[in-house]
Amino acid sequence: MEIQKDLLYTMEHEWIRLKGNRAVVGVSDFAQKQLGDVVFVELPTEGTELVKENTFGVVESVKTVSDVYAPLSGRVVAVNKDLETQPDLVNSDPYGKGWMIEIEVTDSSPEDGLMNSEKYTELCQQQG
Repeated sequence: MEIQKDLLYTMEHEWIRLKGNRAVVGVSDFAQKQLGDVVFVELPTEGTELVKENTFGVVESVKTVSDVYAPLSGRVVAVNKDLETQPDLVNSDPYGKGWMIEIEVTDSSPEDGLMNSEKYTELCQQQG
């Protein structure tokens, strides 16, 4: 299981790469392994306003269908269109080409409620 040290994580297994007032979001390596082979990803359109902890998309695998939750409030400024035709990028490269959305963050304290890699590792060990 890969957990990148430079990212933040949620209890629902989304990862967040914060850069200023922008955040790239995807699902963690732990999550994609739990899901199994991803066959479909539904994401919001650019311009969609997200509310922290509300659903922003759906990941469908051969095993299950899972909601994906907004780790931060803000406006979607980019969507990974490659996932429309290559949803398996979530499995093969969850922290790279398998990213899902980029958000222009409106939270005043975006890191509140998110876990660093050490805390996330502990969560995964408890759930694994």
